Amino acid sequence: MRILLASASERRGSILRERFSNIEQNALKDVNESVPRGFISDQVEQVVSRKANAVKLDDSFDVAVVADTLVEDPDDAREALGKPRSKQEAVGMLLRLRGSRHKVWSATMVHALGQWKTTVEYALVEVEDFSDDVLVELIESDSWVGKAGAYDLAGMMGDYAKLVEGSETTVLGFTQASLQYLEELQSLFSISRS
Repeated sequence: MRILLASASERRGSILRERFSNIEQNALKDVNESVPRGFISDQVEQVVSRKANAVKLDDSFDVAVVADTLVEDPDDAREALGKPRSKQEAVGMLLRLRGSRHKVWSATMVHALGQWKTTVEYALVEVEDFSDDVLVELIESDSWVGKAGAYDLAGMMGDYAKLVEGSETTVLGFTQASLQYLEELQSLFSISRS
C-alpha cells in the first residue's frame, strides 16, 4: 500500500513509518490554519478539511493522509492553543498548561477507495507544576517549535506531562481510529494484490 502523508511533521512521519513500509511525505504549503473561536473539535476538523482540499490526488498513491492537532486551553474550552510563532508565545502557552489538565484534539482524514474518511478524537493530558528552571529548559531546547500547545509529549515534555485518558498517538498527531483504518486498508490492498 502506497501512502502519501501530506504533512511536514517529523513525528507523524515516524508514527506511520513504524507501522507501514511505503510512505512518501510531502509538506502542504499555504494552508490557512486560522480558525474562528468555537469548539476545538470543530476547529481541528475545519483545518484538516482545508488540508485535504490542498492535497493533489493521483494514481501514484493508494492512500493519502492529512492530520491536524490542537491543544484546548485548560481555562477556556473554546480557545485553541496552536503552534507558537515565537518564544514568547511558547512561554505563554506553557504557563497556561503548567499544573493543569487539558484536552488535545486531533483530526485525521484518510483518502482511499475514492473517498475521504474523517475522524476526530481527543486525549486528556496532565502537566506537572514544573519549575521556572524547567520552563526555561523547555523553551531553550526549541522542543516547542512546530508543536501545538508548545510541547511534544514524546520529547522533553514527556518528563513533566502524562496521558490521563485517550491515546498517545492522538496527542502526537493522529486519531487512533485513523491508524486502525489504515491497518484495515493495508490488509485489503495486500489481499487484492496477491
